[in-house]
Amino acid sequence: MKRTILLIEDNEQNLCLATFLLEQNGFKVIPARSGPEGIELAGRIQPALIILDIQLPQMDGYAVARELRQNPTLKDVPIVAVTSYVMVGDRERALEAGCNGYIEKPINPDTFISQIEKYLKAQPAGEESES
Repeated sequence: MKRTILLIEDNEQNLCLATFLLEQNGFKVIPARSGPEGIELAGRIQPALIILDIQLPQMDGYAVARELRQNPTLKDVPIVAVTSYVMVGDRERALEAGCNGYIEKPINPDTFISQIEKYLKAQPAGEESES
């Protein structure tokens, strides 16, 4: 069964590239274009992993990560921040908000999947969503 990834990203080009790469590698991708939409979808679909842009409309990715971590059913779901925020302290801020990992934009198509799979492998067996 395909593992489901929730991709919370408002930039159409970034959304298309990440979706293409993930789908070509056997993942099912559910897109969300805002933080509130991503929070609602995460609770409903129980993804295997959440990819979270930090610079989002309505609420930033830090607030989204904190909100996602308040849901007990999502506590073991890895959240990976994918962002162009690369200043000193940005990685730490994402991790403090509840993200498990941090990938800088622009993403590298040659390494993106291996970076994402690293967080899926860290999940306990049997904890992945299947669709």
